[in-house]
Amino acid sequence: MRLLLPLLIVMCSGCTHFAQDSWTGKDKAQHFVGSALLTIAGSEYGAAQHWSREQSRQFGLMFAFTLGTGKELFDSRRAGSGWSWKDLSWDIAGAATGYSLWNAAHH
Repeated sequence: MRLLLPLLIVMCSGCTHFAQDSWTGKDKAQHFVGSALLTIAGSEYGAAQHWSREQSRQFGLMFAFTLGTGKELFDSRRAGSGWSWKDLSWDIAGAATGYSLWNAAHH
């Protein structure tokens, strides 16, 4: 986990441009809800594989975060809408919510 932030910074160094977006809007809600659902789905997948509850939660969280980061990398290409730290922030908030909801449902 300590390597995650430096890895993200290195990955973003190749971004061609950044989005000029606001903190609110329809797409922010989609990032939040989508990441929450991806975290829950990833956690359920781990549980179906008979992983421990902790491993399942971690997989779900990283699954959502990886897809959210991948989408921002896709957006950062020259023809895309640009890398958005705001979108990624909403992704992280949604993933944390999904993590908490899944944990509460399986406690």
